[in-house]
Parts: sequence; C-alpha cells; structure tokens
Amino acid sequence: MKLKTRLVIAFLVMILVPILLGTVMFLGLTRYQVRLIERRYDISGVTYSDLTNTLRLLDALNENVYEEVSGIASSDPDKLVQDDYLSQTEADLQEKFSFLVVRKNDTIVYDDSQSDTGIDTSALPAYGAGKLSNSAAFYLGGESQSIERQIDFTFSDGSTGSVFVFTRGVSIIPQTKHMLRDTLTMILLILCITAFTLSWWLNQYLIHPITKLTSAAKNIKEGNLDFTMQGTDSKDEIGELCVNFEEMRQRLKDQAEEKLRYDKENKELISNISHDLKTPLTAIKGYVEGIMDGVADTPEKMDRYIRTIYNKTSEMDWLINELTFYSKIDTNRVPYTFNIINAARYFDDCAEELKLELDSKNVKLEYENSVNPQVRIIADAEQLRRVISNIISNSIKYMEKENGIIQLRVKDVGDFIQVELEDNGKGIAQKDLPFIFDRFYRTDASRGSSKGGSGIGLSIVKKIVDDHGGKIWATSREGYGTTMSFVIRKYQEVPVK
Repeated sequence: MKLKTRLVIAFLVMILVPILLGTVMFLGLTRYQVRLIERRYDISGVTYSDLTNTLRLLDALNENVYEEVSGIASSDPDKLVQDDYLSQTEADLQEKFSFLVVRKNDTIVYDDSQSDTGIDTSALPAYGAGKLSNSAAFYLGGESQSIERQIDFTFSDGSTGSVFVFTRGVSIIPQTKHMLRDTLTMILLILCITAFTLSWWLNQYLIHPITKLTSAAKNIKEGNLDFTMQGTDSKDEIGELCVNFEEMRQRLKDQAEEKLRYDKENKELISNISHDLKTPLTAIKGYVEGIMDGVADTPEKMDRYIRTIYNKTSEMDWLINELTFYSKIDTNRVPYTFNIINAARYFDDCAEELKLELDSKNVKLEYENSVNPQVRIIADAEQLRRVISNIISNSIKYMEKENGIIQLRVKDVGDFIQVELEDNGKGIAQKDLPFIFDRFYRTDASRGSSKGGSGIGLSIVKKIVDDHGGKIWATSREGYGTTMSFVIRKYQEVPVK
C-alpha cells in the first residue's frame, strides 16, 4: 500500500471513526437513559426529543401528579387543603422538581414555592382563566421560567379554588446530567483511543522504518556494513526506500570486500613479481660477476654466460610485458587490432615457431590441423599468439617430466575454430579446475612460489578469448595431464542486398 493511500486512510479514520463510534455509543447511552428515566419516575413514552427538551421532559414527569390532583379536585376538593395530603404530595413533587400552590377564592392557602423560585404568586391567573386541556401548559415569568398547570374547582362550602402545579424550568434531572457527563467522557475516550490507534499505526508503518533507516545510516557512517536492513517487506514508498537502502548497503559492502580482496591480490602480485624478478636478476648478477672475475676464461664459457644472461633478460622482458598487459586489462584498455586471418596458415606458422622454442626446452610438440585452408577468422594475431604462449608456458612450468609432450590440435567445429593444447604434465585437481582462470589463483601456492609465477597468466588468456567472442575451458586428470581448449568464431561474409 502506498504511503499516500495510508495517509488518506489515516485521515478518513481520524474523522469517520470518532463520528461512527460516537454515534453508536450516544444512541446506546440515550436508549439506556430513557429506560432508566421511565423506570425511575414511573412514566412511559419518553423519547430522544424529550431528553433534548428539558421543559417537555419535566412536564411529562408530573403528568401523573396532575391527573391525581385533578381527580381529587373533582371528587374531594377539601382534601387539597389538608396537611397530610399536601405533605405527601409535596414530597412526591420535590423528587420531580415541582411544587404546589393552592388558592381559595383570592387567598393563597398553601404555597410550597419557597423563596428562591422566582414565582410571583400574586400574578397567578384568575379563577377560570387557566382551564386548559390536560396536555397543555404555559410559562409564567420571573427570575426563572416554570411550567404551570392550573386546575380550577369548587370547595364543598361553595368557595372557588385553584391548584397550581409548577415545575422549575431550570432544573435538570440527574439522568440527563449523567448522560451529558457520560457523553463528554465517551467523546474524550473515543478521541484518545483513535489518537492512540493512529499514533501506533503511523509509528509502526512510518516512524519505525524511518528510525531503522536512521540507525542504518549511522552504521554506514561509522563504517559498519555487517547488518541487514529490516522492513524491506513493505510495499509502500518507505518499503521501497528500505529495499534501495539495503541494496546500497550490500553494494557498499561488496565494494569494500572487493577492495580488500583487490588490495590483498595486489600485495600478492607484488610479492610474486618481486620473486620472479629477483630470480633472473640473481642469475644475471652471478654470471656478470663470473665474467668480471675472469671465470669465463674460454670463448665457450663466455658464450654460455652471455647466452644465459640473454635468456634471463628475455624472461624479465616477458614478465614486464605481462604486467603491462595486465594493467591494461584491469583498466579495460587492451589494445586490439582485429584483422581477417587465414586460420590454417596462422596456426601452421604458430606451430613452427613453437616447435623451435620447445625443442630448446626438451619438450616435443605434436601438431594437427584439420581446418579447411579457406577458413578465416577475425582476431588480433599478436594477442591470439599470447593466448597460446601463456598456455604453453604454464604447461611447461608444471610439467615435471623429462620427456614432455605438448599437442596442438586445431579443429573445425561448425561456426567456430576449436584449438586444443594438451600436455602430459601432472594435471590439475578437479576442485581447482573451476578457479584456474581467476586472477592470482594458483593450484598450489607453495609450488607456485618455488616455480615462480604471478597467477595472472591464465586470467589474461581468458580475457583475450572473451574479447574475441570465444570461450575457454579446461579438462584434466591428475597424473596424466591437462587439456586447454578455446574456440574462436569463423569470419562469414554477409551479402549486401
């Protein structure tokens, strides 16, 4: 869910939930108070409109008293001036916020209005002026409004009389007060619950992920990348931000690990190169000192010393060329010069050069070329020659046999030319085969140190073959030898329409 959608939902919840819950709770509370009023005051038919109209509700409370007084006024009017009846009626009316006033002729014979009611009894309607239906009422002015019901009758001695039932208009029955109090309490409770729920929701889906992001950013600032960013399972903008942040952290960690590995490999390369340079330099220095000391006192010795010095300098030159090429590989600046080459003629020339080179090292070359003389390839002749040279140099270095044999086979395999270089050396363990083309990888580090070698020869080979659009792989059996194979795509002319 998108963050915008979440905020819209939160806004709607903040508005609608209090309204809905408030309405439901208010209706329930109103129903409860109505039933309570009906039971408490022994009345029926109380409605919500009665609760909102205090005067109407108070008038309804005294309906029974009014009917009772009306009945007595008709049947036994003298009872209306008896103390026992008036005391009992007074107590009943006080519970209903009302009081009685009895008038005989023009004299008030009973007044329970008290001094704080604000009722001016001298202004009471005259006999016969207030004779209304049972359900009617009118208001009498004063400091406070009151509902007044007038009942006119005749005493047994022929005197005229009136009974007035007054209800204080400013009075609020306890149940109404409780309802107002409970309503306010409910509103506050609903607002608190809604606010708490929304706060928790926003904290869970907004503040909490941002806190995690802040903590993660602090870890990265301090150089700590060994943690996992949580909250990436959310589908909103915050979740996407967490996912991107986690990917950034992982990439930074990979880069840091790659840099550490690269630094380690460079240190290892420097160590290996130092060893490889030191070996021929030591030999050159020894032979030069022999010449200077006069040890090479014959033409034959002098020729052998000079030849050895030349070979060692050639080794150093080859090693420096490899380092130069490796630096260009590392910066993707390998200088290729691609040309259309006749495959059969090119590999025939390579085999001829290799035979002379391997004969001097007491290694036999077996050559087989089954490619059609018309087949051509697009390649950089010099770099392709480097591929073959590096493979053969690696084979010779670890051959460890007196009668070494290297087989060079060139085959036609459909759209490709496949070149195989097989030796009869000690082979490579199966566990090492997947890694032999990695930079600085050596199958036997201790042996590599004794034999020399920087561990970049086969990585250079793979880079060149890949840049030619080909593929290289190796198969090997320990104790029997290793076969390096690579393919180069044939050149095919596309007819112009």
